[in-house]
Amino acid sequence: MKLTISDIKKILKETRSLNDPLFAKFSHDSRKGVQMAIQSAKTRIQAQQRRLAAFEHRFKYERELWHKGIHYIAGVDEVGRGPLAGPVVAAAAILPKDFDLIDVNDSKQLTPEKRLSLAPMIRKEALCVSIGLVSNEKIDQFNIYQATRMAMKQAIESLSPSPEEIIVDAMQINVPIDQIRLIKGDAKSISVSAASVVAKVYRDQLMDDYAKIYPQYDFHHNAGYSTAKHLAALKKYGPTPIHRRSFSPVQKFLQ
Repeated sequence: MKLTISDIKKILKETRSLNDPLFAKFSHDSRKGVQMAIQSAKTRIQAQQRRLAAFEHRFKYERELWHKGIHYIAGVDEVGRGPLAGPVVAAAAILPKDFDLIDVNDSKQLTPEKRLSLAPMIRKEALCVSIGLVSNEKIDQFNIYQATRMAMKQAIESLSPSPEEIIVDAMQINVPIDQIRLIKGDAKSISVSAASVVAKVYRDQLMDDYAKIYPQYDFHHNAGYSTAKHLAALKKYGPTPIHRRSFSPVQKFLQ
């Protein structure tokens, strides 16, 4: 009995290689729906191959260091340098050589839903993950650049085991450990990518908690960043205890 187009679509959904003999088997079927199903399956496989290649490329720096006999490599990244409210948060992650979460990438390239699903999986697969946090008061005291370095240092010093090398997103951390500084490191190093996802999810959840305390400022949607609704609330209600008073948009609304 001849397979229906629907049957063939279901079969092709299971294909994982462009060399699968099923493509040759169905290539002579002249039905338009079958040819479309073949093309759809090939497009899906090609997209997956590109994702795998990009994932493997993000291991470049880690593999070079592993090859040199360096086992514990920490990726470090931060989130929250730009908001008007809340802390700056850093995360550090040491990944195993068999880390296999291919969707892990620069957190800015992922949807909130994808980040939320990946963060616990990263924590589960990683050898260790840690968080560093510096409050808005200390940001006002030291400036955001120094506060970011402080948060990164906290994250690194909380790791166990301690890293032998650090890959960091374009910063210099004040610890006596060799460091590779990468521009856009969260897109180039899988360890930094993992740290960026953990940091982003941690801070977003923290700002969601603050949104329950200060609902007027819409922190649930803006995470403390300068949006029209946030600025309108600042103008009407003034700053909260978690606002950064040294940031110019907030200064205008101080009593």
